[in-house]
Amino acid sequence: MHKISTQLINENQVIVIEDLKVSNIIKNHKLDKSIADVSWNEFRRMLEYKAKWYGIEIIIASSNYASSQLCSSCDNKSSQTKDLSCRTYICPVCGMVMDRDINAAKNLLKLAM
Repeated sequence: MHKISTQLINENQVIVIEDLKVSNIIKNHKLDKSIADVSWNEFRRMLEYKAKWYGIEIIIASSNYASSQLCSSCDNKSSQTKDLSCRTYICPVCGMVMDRDINAAKNLLKLAM
């Protein structure tokens, strides 16, 4: 985690992360072990203190910002993506098809700009 957080700090001027409610995610038994193994809160803490030390801006997207439910092309909000087993985002309005994580990352990028 130290190497990855340091690399992110060294390679970026601004970092956007989601304010994930890990306690709610852990309640989902399909995700609990993977989230706990990653120690998301510890990783975030590392990023924040390193960013402060090096003067890097961190933007925290609100926990109710629906990055994975918004179409990064047309901004339509679709609740179909609440099912985490569905890995592809398909916009019912503009027809854009994309990996759900890439779509969410593009939305977070737009939030930072």
